[in-house]
Amino acid sequence: MAKTALIALMSLSAPLALATPVLAQDAPATAQAAPAAAQMTPAQIAAFNSAVTAFTAGQAAQQAGDNAGAVAKYDAALPAIRTAVEVDPSKIDNVNFLANALYTDAAAYGALGQMDKVIALYGESVPHWRKVVEAKPTDAASRNILAGILIQMGNQKLAAQDKTGSAPLYTEALVLARKSASENAADKVTKNILLSALIGASQTSTDTALQAEAVALSKTMLADGSVDATNKPAAEALTGAKAG
Repeated sequence: MAKTALIALMSLSAPLALATPVLAQDAPATAQAAPAAAQMTPAQIAAFNSAVTAFTAGQAAQQAGDNAGAVAKYDAALPAIRTAVEVDPSKIDNVNFLANALYTDAAAYGALGQMDKVIALYGESVPHWRKVVEAKPTDAASRNILAGILIQMGNQKLAAQDKTGSAPLYTEALVLARKSASENAADKVTKNILLSALIGASQTSTDTALQAEAVALSKTMLADGSVDATNKPAAEALTGAKAG
């Protein structure tokens, strides 16, 4: 069996957590703490506040199963949200909002089967998620989202036989997943993110200890039933290959 057959494609979902974005009209008050920060123009403020409304409508459409309607709302909202972050990248609430908007848009496109859009949106979101995770080290939800995105991007590259491009993505995801697992080892979602990262990393590394860890965790999760549907085929393939 070719190693690429072990790739576990994680399911796309809505964000685990989304803080209410800070409306742009609040920017002047926040800027008092950082006088050097640029401020949005009245037109940019109006566009940003309209984007908040459009994003909320997109969420409602997505939750109702109308993914086509959701992407239309998200795509309309994104330019103004991007502008807000470009004007003041230090405003972490807006960075978080942009990261989430890109992620939810990707989830809606994924439901429509447009994976090229998903990967592009994921790629754009990664620097913003990194900034959120750095600013909020105890925010496990954001950390897990970033790990999941990195794994999906690694899977996409590995499926195209690009081990060089996929390896650093899995490595970064594995660091994040290990941290979450150390904090909440019993959580099924966290365990499956760690397993996905290990499966990917084990296919791009010659580290036998890493490969053995992927097999061992696969066996444990298959035995206790905690492995999810997306990881199960890869976990079975790994353990089956080791069993001979």
